[in-house]
Amino acid sequence: MSEKDPNEFARSVLDQIIAKHDPEAIREQGKDPKAVLSGLKGGAKGGQIRAQNLSAQKRKAIARKAANTRWSKTKSKQS
Repeated sequence: MSEKDPNEFARSVLDQIIAKHDPEAIREQGKDPKAVLSGLKGGAKGGQIRAQNLSAQKRKAIARKAANTRWSKTKSKQS
């Protein structure tokens, strides 16, 4: 595959997406298709449920830590 050809790149991305949701491709990997699909659904909900279970103080602490980490990375890239 040529790295410069955007069509080939797009095709490879599409193939990966199809393989993720195609029951036959999942079976070939030795995985149970129903378990994989339920895992995909649960992962999308996890962050929202976790945030609901945290206190406001704990959410603020997590957000503060994330912001500090994000901004410290930006500063080091500019140097």
